[in-house]
Amino acid sequence: MGGDEPTVTVGILGFHDSRETKAISNAVTALGHEAVWLHEEAVGIEVSPSGVTLDPEVDVVVNRLLLSKSTTPLEDLSIASCYAAVRPVLNDPRNVLFAVHKHATASRLAAAGVPVPHTYMATADAKLNAARDGFGTPVVYKTAVGTNGGGTWLVDHDRAVSATVDGRRAFIQEYVDAGDHRRDLRVYVVDDEVVGAMYRYAPAGDWRTNVALGGDVEDATEDLPSEATRTALRATQTLGLDYAGVDLIESDDGWVVLEVNPTAGFRGLFRATGRSPAAAIARLAIERGGGRVDPALVERLGRALDGTPPADAPSHVRDERVPVVGHAERVTVTGVSGSKEVLARIDTAASTTRIAPRLAADLGTEPPASVVDDDAPPRVDIVVELAGERRTVTAVLDEDVGSETPLRIGRDLLRDYYVDVRRGVHGDAGH
Repeated sequence: MGGDEPTVTVGILGFHDSRETKAISNAVTALGHEAVWLHEEAVGIEVSPSGVTLDPEVDVVVNRLLLSKSTTPLEDLSIASCYAAVRPVLNDPRNVLFAVHKHATASRLAAAGVPVPHTYMATADAKLNAARDGFGTPVVYKTAVGTNGGGTWLVDHDRAVSATVDGRRAFIQEYVDAGDHRRDLRVYVVDDEVVGAMYRYAPAGDWRTNVALGGDVEDATEDLPSEATRTALRATQTLGLDYAGVDLIESDDGWVVLEVNPTAGFRGLFRATGRSPAAAIARLAIERGGGRVDPALVERLGRALDGTPPADAPSHVRDERVPVVGHAERVTVTGVSGSKEVLARIDTAASTTRIAPRLAADLGTEPPASVVDDDAPPRVDIVVELAGERRTVTAVLDEDVGSETPLRIGRDLLRDYYVDVRRGVHGDAGH
């Protein structure tokens, strides 16, 4: 960058601690510009007769709000809207409002002729279940807002479903059978260009491919099918997104879009491809703010994923605080038929979470007969709220799990927690 070229201040708006937010901030700095993390300790916006003043001042904003994991998504998105009134915002909040709602996403894509699976949403239980006759079995049942922290289930045709799950609207979707591969395709798009792509494979005994749930990944960047590329680009363009992770699956009629995630994670993609979208997003933000960058440097930075905390990270990130749980915790478990509070045992020796069949039945969650794998133990999808955080996990049905603690939480859920074995159920040491 030459001495006469302006330095752009890029604000990264994010209220959750994520490696992706840190990586974008670090990429902006590495490209010779200024990065500001707009976290909850930092944001100030003054409105007066003379106009709008931002504190801290920024030239452009990267919207990294993880709305699907927020308890106040509308309020969070309104903060992004305040910035959008006076500054360019990558992933404009008006477009994110569509993209964060899965059925609204499908509606907009279908209206534009982008292929999507058959879906149906209703606001009453009877109407939703009556529509089941138009779908095969099993059927995908999912909350309209949610990522790896939300709910997605595969249910047989005789299983009644509800129009809401734990207070969130839900809908049904055609199950697209990926055959023996049990895989889908994640394509990461930035500024109408594919940064990287990967196949995601479901783990044994499961049907979902989410990396956060233990799915395997494979680089697909260099041999990405042209139809899948066109479909992914059309999806992001239709939704008006500057960057997104587009999930597709190959049906008998070609590639269809399952979801479009405006804040998709990078770690699985980087593991599969050695490519990170952080530098491309940083470049786009800097250029949108009137600055320039070295394309060769962007390319080099795209081969790394620097998730170290920047100097202006919020205090809880700088202090490296993580949620603390004891040897047993009261948790809320959600399934197809509702939620239940139970006492869970924290089992750091177990790699996977295990659930008593009785509790799974009470939650209306059971493995669909059509996808049961005889070579793997039966598994069910549940959402666990532990220490204020909601996580989806595929739990193994285990007859040996006792009735007193019908859920044993394993390392698949404990990666982001510190376990203090001295802590009792209510946090009193030595309980």
